[in-house]
Amino acid sequence: MTGIQSLIHGLSRDMPVLIAGPTASGKSALALEIAARQGGVIVNADASQVYACWRIVTARPSADEEALAPHRLYGHVSAQTAYSAGHWLREVTPLLQGEGRPIIVGGTGLYFSALTRGLADIPATPAAIRARGDALSLPDLLAALDAPTKARIDTANRMRVQRAWEVLTATGRSLSSWQDDTGAPEVPETQAHCIVFDAPKDWLSARIARRFDQMIAAGALEEARAVLPDYDPTLPAHRAIGAPELIAHLQGRISLDAARDQAVIATRQFAKRQRTWFRSKMRNWQAFSPQ
Repeated sequence: MTGIQSLIHGLSRDMPVLIAGPTASGKSALALEIAARQGGVIVNADASQVYACWRIVTARPSADEEALAPHRLYGHVSAQTAYSAGHWLREVTPLLQGEGRPIIVGGTGLYFSALTRGLADIPATPAAIRARGDALSLPDLLAALDAPTKARIDTANRMRVQRAWEVLTATGRSLSSWQDDTGAPEVPETQAHCIVFDAPKDWLSARIARRFDQMIAAGALEEARAVLPDYDPTLPAHRAIGAPELIAHLQGRISLDAARDQAVIATRQFAKRQRTWFRSKMRNWQAFSPQ
């Protein structure tokens, strides 16, 4: 019996399955295999894959893959629409008791944390405050944050740091203070099969490089060209890894080879941050080696 077969054999068909892991580690393939063998609805938990403007660049499931099992919360949000962990949690909650056992898969640790540990009901950030945050540097944003908040977020992830700054600026309360008032989780870890991919660095790095080359071959550059007229680097949707690099090439600022190399480096750095998050926040999850 293979590792995947053994893993699936141990899953109860009556419990939700949560699959977290770094980019390019094979999470979506496992979700499809579980759905094929046991049934279920595959639900996206990746912040970049919610956006309609990207399929290839964000490695969303292909149309053929989506035909193999029900898929939800993929590519359903426009690039100009604000979308947060709170939006995702509100959308995923009805799916927990919907058409079938949910198989929730993705690489956004904050989504899984919101699902299994609860999420503070923080008011929406006014546009004027978000614009102020956009104009600040990462060190300036970090300097404004309290130590407990900095200890809980990925301080190398500008989007997470700016979100914490926005919460503090808009509400007068730190993100950590809001989180301390969090309500009950929708799916406690004890009531789900929680799986986290433990992907070795060298193995994953090679897959990241191969996958980006496959993206280019599949039409990622054409996808970026379609976005180019409306490209706005301040939009979270347009900051999807690989997108700024391809846009820079289309704007004539760098060669395609340079865009490819920069995107691969950025993806590897992102995967490193993901692995750090998972090892810190998901120590009790079942580790799965994809090798």
